[in-house]
Amino acid sequence: MATLNYAAEYAGGLAQAYPYVLNFGALYSCENDNRYRWVNAKTIEIPSITTTGRVDGDRDTVEQAKRNYDNAWEMKTLSHHRKWSTLVHPMDIDETNMAASIGNITQVYNEEQKFPEMDAYTVSEIYSQWTAAGQSPDTTVLTADNVLSVFDAMMEAMDEARVPAKGRILYVTPAVKTLIKNATARVINNGESGVDRTVADIDSVEIVAVPKDLMKTKYDFDEGWEVNGAAKQINMLLIHPSAVITPEKYTFARLDEPSAGSEGKYVYYEESYDGVFILNKRVGGIAVNAEA
Repeated sequence: MATLNYAAEYAGGLAQAYPYVLNFGALYSCENDNRYRWVNAKTIEIPSITTTGRVDGDRDTVEQAKRNYDNAWEMKTLSHHRKWSTLVHPMDIDETNMAASIGNITQVYNEEQKFPEMDAYTVSEIYSQWTAAGQSPDTTVLTADNVLSVFDAMMEAMDEARVPAKGRILYVTPAVKTLIKNATARVINNGESGVDRTVADIDSVEIVAVPKDLMKTKYDFDEGWEVNGAAKQINMLLIHPSAVITPEKYTFARLDEPSAGSEGKYVYYEESYDGVFILNKRVGGIAVNAEA
């Protein structure tokens, strides 16, 4: 009997974990998740609607009715085609007291390889598409004296672009988060012997600290992920999740029992198409400070 291809169940379980294990997990569970439709295994369509504006009314005549809206589809093709497989000998499972079970192996693979790779791909794709759309990062060298001014300028630009105020997220390196703590000088006595200087948000914008090696402009994905030699450091990424879409399609995930063809070993294999896209009309929902 053929082993079940459990790609859908596997993908569903990962999706539930993303907000807790991905640094950019909030971008994988946002309002756009239900707005696209799959055309095939690696292509999606995103709907958009435009309308005309209002005109003066007339109490004495009736104008001929006409359609004053238009519907269009924004097509995106997933280009990040990834796969991973491994053999597991039954004796390895027995001799490690189940430590080398396929469940443990895939858990470590997900947490230490796949998830960091997804973070790297997410931030670099956002930056690449954002700059390709004609945008340029702020290159101010951040200090405790100017970091809030740079943040304020980003927020003001988003306000002008009519980006919703609620839901914006500020991704920063740990060093920049320290600058923000020093800039705000927020010292709250906890009533005992210590102080709590935690800064969770600024002006109701959530702050998420991301390791600096996962905040680069460019990566290589030949095997796993690696910072490209020409990459620049992203210091701050202010973004509204509605500006992006992060479709993921698992086409295959399966564990085969030991067989003659595998020389008595378990065989695990998974394959997926991933994508990170900026919506054409929402480029203003992203702002970046990066290394010059």
